[in-house]
Amino acid sequence: MLSSVQRKRVRKSPEARRAEIVDAAAAVALTEGLECVTLRRIAEELDVRPGLISHYFPSAETLVAEAFGTAATGELDALLPADRPDGTPTQYLARYFALSSGDAYDDISRLWINARHLSRYRPVLRHRVEEQELANDARLEGVIRDGIVRGEFRTADPHVTAIQILVVLDGLGAHANADRSNRPEAVLRMAVTLAERELGLPPGTLEREAKTLPEVLPAAPSGSPAPRAADSPAHSADSPSKPSEPAGP
Repeated sequence: MLSSVQRKRVRKSPEARRAEIVDAAAAVALTEGLECVTLRRIAEELDVRPGLISHYFPSAETLVAEAFGTAATGELDALLPADRPDGTPTQYLARYFALSSGDAYDDISRLWINARHLSRYRPVLRHRVEEQELANDARLEGVIRDGIVRGEFRTADPHVTAIQILVVLDGLGAHANADRSNRPEAVLRMAVTLAERELGLPPGTLEREAKTLPEVLPAAPSGSPAPRAADSPAHSADSPSKPSEPAGP
């Protein structure tokens, strides 16, 4: 005797459904590239009809920009939290550098390379990349300013110092697709060396602090992108939620 079980349809709130779509798109962007973020691909990922995705994102370009923004904001929140109650600025900066290297960081490095290339042709994505760059600058500058107030850092211009550090990290990340096994140690630690010099820290300070981090600061989240920050510019109303969604899963 044959029997069939009808798949139960789940109706979610517009906000929850939109967040689910964006998070799925961000995961695809990280693992497969922004070119793979299409309405049909995300529908397959969520096992829903493409029409449901287009209901929230009539333009695939907006979904691509949202996917990048979510993934990049998740990276920023993991590397350098906006709220830092559990340690000193020096410890958080050491944690930032410790997490900004190695194979685990390569996916997000590739995503930035991908986004910057595509943003040449996609204005919506270009705007999101610019927003995220400013957010990264501001977050790192904030840590540096906290360190100055607490007497841990010394620098004439925290804004310039933050940009210098990020430029070096970007330069190192630009080789995420290349073999770096023969790269000299001095090159691998260029960003740390620059930070210690510009912030008036004795050489080796950040590496020593990094060894204490597991007991002092919470570990960074792993796996799929971190939850979106509510106040992040990467998640402003670029595409507002719809009041209702079409019938179906």
